[in-house]
Formats: sequence, C-alpha cells, structure tokens
Amino acid sequence: MRRIALIEDDRDLAFLVRLNLEKEGFKVFHFERATPFFNFIQNNEVDLILIDIMLPDFDGFRIADFLKRRADLKDIPVIFITARGEEEDKLRGFELGADDYITKPFSLKELIARINAVLKRYKKSESGKILEVEGIKLLKDEGKVFIDEKEVYFTPVEFKILSLLMENYGIVLSRERIIESLWGFDRETSERAVDVHIKHIRDKLGKYKGYIKTVRGAGYKFEKD
Repeated sequence: MRRIALIEDDRDLAFLVRLNLEKEGFKVFHFERATPFFNFIQNNEVDLILIDIMLPDFDGFRIADFLKRRADLKDIPVIFITARGEEEDKLRGFELGADDYITKPFSLKELIARINAVLKRYKKSESGKILEVEGIKLLKDEGKVFIDEKEVYFTPVEFKILSLLMENYGIVLSRERIIESLWGFDRETSERAVDVHIKHIRDKLGKYKGYIKTVRGAGYKFEKD
C-alpha cells in the first residue's frame, strides 16, 4: 500500500482528499501543521508528500527545503497543493525540487491522476540502461548520475530531463516536448519552469554544461562541443 503524507490546514479539503485517496488504495497521514509532520517523518516512511504552502506554523516552501537538505528524505516526491498560483511561486516550488504544483481549486480526479503520474516516474527502470557521454554517466536503473566518476545528486525531475536529452542525442527537443514527456498533455507547467530545471542541470554538469545547447526559438539539445 502506497503511503502519502498530507500537510493541509483546511480540514474540509483534507477530509475529501484523504477520503478519495483511501478509496484508491492509498494510506494517508494528515497533518494540519508542519511541526507534527517533522516529528512523524523522522521515524516513518512515505511514498509521496502533498504540501500546502500557507500553513499556520511554517510555509510549504520551508518544508520542501527541509526535505531537500536531508539525504534520507530528498528523494521523496513532493507535490504542492495551494491557492497561490503565481508563476513566481511555481518556479520557487520547482527550484526546491517539487515534482508537481497544483493550484486550488482542483478536481480530486486530477489530483489522483497527477499523484499516480509522479509515482509512476519514480518506479525504477527495468532496462538497466546506462547513458554515457565523455565524463557524464547516467544510470537509469539506479537513478544516479556520475560526473568524472563522482556521483552528483540530481532531483528526479532534473534526472528525467537529462535522461531525455541524452537519449535524444543531437535532436532538438522543444520545451513543450519536455513538458509532455514528464507530465503529460494536461500539464500546466510553464516553459520558464523548464528553463529553471535546465539551468540547474547545467550547473551540476560543471565543465560539461555546454553539452546542453539552447537552440533559439526551438528548444534544447544534448550534444558534445
């Protein structure tokens, strides 16, 4: 049974979310504040975390930052569910490693579909495929990236984008294609969010950052200098 932590101070909304997720076979742990969640996550495992941004004690961005800084928690997928739909908030959420960002009000069917999509991305690949270009080695089955034989952490979304670009070596991928590959046709992610992820990937690639090339007016491609 998949386990989900829900951090939401709106009791009515939390009740509906929990009820519908449990009907889908999930085990849901609900918290109205961040503090009890912090205590819970120290000794319990979950498969995904739903976070509201506006909470009584800590905001959701601070929770995401806490998770990102913990080696034992940073790989747990995170979805923000919030009334704050400004682009700046969405970009900040993705910068903190969020896997999705859903603006209230939302349909419960959409929420469940997006949860399932995120969890599906986190299933380990069965192909055991290794992508390698110069000093960049990407192990798809392990979700790891090595730069000059040193492991470098990439968030799951960054890993997926880098994998997609390397698999399509020399082929220009539009921002729309990248969004579709990661989140599907109904994804509301802005193209700027893709640009933010690309920037982070380039930073982590170090001396190989130039291998991700911007093709003006078209998108990005992965190719050696």
